[in-house]
Amino acid sequence: METTRKPYQGVINIICFNWHFYTIGLIVTLAAFGCLFHTSGNLRFILICVSILTSVSCLASLLVSHYIYDLSDLFRLNWLDGIQVNKEEKIANISAGFDETGRLFAEKYPNAKILQFDFYNAEKHTEISIERARKLYPPDPSSQKINTHQIKLESNSIDKIMLILAAHEIRNPKERVQFFCEIRRILKKDGTIIVTEHLRDIPNFLAFNIGFFHFYSKKNWLKTFNKANLTLVNEIKITPYLSTFILKK
Repeated sequence: METTRKPYQGVINIICFNWHFYTIGLIVTLAAFGCLFHTSGNLRFILICVSILTSVSCLASLLVSHYIYDLSDLFRLNWLDGIQVNKEEKIANISAGFDETGRLFAEKYPNAKILQFDFYNAEKHTEISIERARKLYPPDPSSQKINTHQIKLESNSIDKIMLILAAHEIRNPKERVQFFCEIRRILKKDGTIIVTEHLRDIPNFLAFNIGFFHFYSKKNWLKTFNKANLTLVNEIKITPYLSTFILKK
């Protein structure tokens, strides 16, 4: 059965998972606007700037989120057309508590064996947005629970490993390197790892303001890959805000 995303599903999810940020932004905007009637001079100018900047920042993040998660090719998976998947290959799709791609991969690669894994650990990965996502979208029953430091699969057993907007949830640098070392272990000699992430760069700063601190820089990712003895063979820009790293042993 074809999986069809609903219009505005992406941006609605962003609001539902991160409503506390937008609530704070609304409160700040309204408070600054309300104080305009009781101030003058420089303070009034500052309050006008705060009100405008806060409202524009919130609106910009929602518009960009709509573009990325509803209008772009992210969930159409066209950007993976250059990566060949042979019949009966094993593909490990690894998520961090919330997965929107498992069924899409199954549709794109009907002859491959899709294995679903979830490394979410409530004690380590404490993002409130993930907790809300899991309540709205319970994990797929077929998804297997794994630890970031141990995946119970044989070495050299997986052809492709997909990490779509998941790896950044591992906030501890040492744990993140251990995780990539582990997925390198289970990857076949000629296998491929696909990592898609927002980056801590200028486009994401302009789009998400201080929210871009939740992402890692390209330099940080390359350092992680290098420590895990993985080689970057290609980088794909799905949008100006998303980068996909193609890795090999």
